Amino acid sequence: MHGLAAHWSGPDMSFNIVDFLFSLVQLTTFDYLRAVWEGDMSPGLIEAILDVIAILTVSTFLLLIVLFLIWLERKVIARIQDRIGPNRVGGRFGLLQTVADVLKLLTKETLTPAGADTIAYNLAPLLTVMTALLMWAVIPFAPNVIGVDLNVGLFYVLAVSSASVVTLLLAGWGSNNKYALLGAFRSVAQLVSYEVPMVLSLIIPILLARSMYMQELVLAQTVPFLIVAPLSAIIFFISALAETGRTPFDLLEAESEIVAGFHVEYGGMKFGMFFLAEFVSTLFMSGLFATIYLGGWRLFGLERLETFGPLLGLIVFFIKMFAVYFVFIWVRGTLPRVRIDQMLDLNWKFLVPLSLILVLVVAVVDKLIPAGAGDYYRAGVHLVSNVAVGFVALELLRRHAARQRAIYEERLVRAHSSAAEPEVMAEAAH
Repeated sequence: MHGLAAHWSGPDMSFNIVDFLFSLVQLTTFDYLRAVWEGDMSPGLIEAILDVIAILTVSTFLLLIVLFLIWLERKVIARIQDRIGPNRVGGRFGLLQTVADVLKLLTKETLTPAGADTIAYNLAPLLTVMTALLMWAVIPFAPNVIGVDLNVGLFYVLAVSSASVVTLLLAGWGSNNKYALLGAFRSVAQLVSYEVPMVLSLIIPILLARSMYMQELVLAQTVPFLIVAPLSAIIFFISALAETGRTPFDLLEAESEIVAGFHVEYGGMKFGMFFLAEFVSTLFMSGLFATIYLGGWRLFGLERLETFGPLLGLIVFFIKMFAVYFVFIWVRGTLPRVRIDQMLDLNWKFLVPLSLILVLVVAVVDKLIPAGAGDYYRAGVHLVSNVAVGFVALELLRRHAARQRAIYEERLVRAHSSAAEPEVMAEAAH
């Protein structure tokens, strides 16, 4: 984590609780600790200790926030579906229901299927959680508060998220179960497919910001990219739903078809680790969306206030992230699961061509905008081009749906006129 180290510089500086608390408010705690430890430890040792503290802090927060996210999701979906949700354990709001579920998973006996590849079977849950946590290393939580500000930060996110495909295949293959293997193949087909439009949609913010630094992507959003390129944001959100296996793309664990999918042979906390990784990944996608399309920690310049600006930026980022996460929950509680052929058709026949056309349009339009044009003029031109591309795409979809409806109605007419012919009825039903 970076900050203003000069603020705390001074000879033989000793630890002071008031200064330490003030550094917490300013999010410059690491700079304060560097100044305190400067004379007692070597710079390399100080940086190593601070890196360990940062990793433990972020990882512990993410592992604990899942308890709240599970409770929140169950309560929100219950309200959406006109139910009550958890209301027994932990009072009338069921606040300790998730804690009880975790204790249940921890006390369950861990079993390994006969004939399973022990190394692959036991390694898959660990790798799934590790990949889910590693992606947070490049997320900017507030001004100058970031794990590693890589010059290829967005590329790093895509590379690490792709590793989750390997872990799912490892779980299905190592379980020595045909249903688990089929579920893993389906998972790979889904995740690999939807990575294509996700990558293409993220090229657009890179073009607009002319950088893959996560901090620079935030700083470039004088106008949030959600307004500048709404079509890119929609494509990314749909792809994120599929990448995290959320409804309506939860075919990775379609219980009615493949008996829970790739993790059918896992129980106890091994299953809990897959469950944990799903929630951490979904929260990460919400944070990434807030960073790339909602301006991250920016809020009308208030984050630049001298004393409380960084803390306000952190609060703003979390509000945006949880707002996006609420949309994930909303979609899960509203939409039904789609079929596997519908899911792949949507990706390869609609989202991928649309993403390619959108990248081309944004690149050409951005090149044609005069160099001295203001940010708002540039945002308006890109918004108009995005709306135009979206309108054409919706019109093509409408015409395709009308043709399909006409074919379906023609088959129904043929079925009614030839009710005695079973093959015609079967064709109409298909």
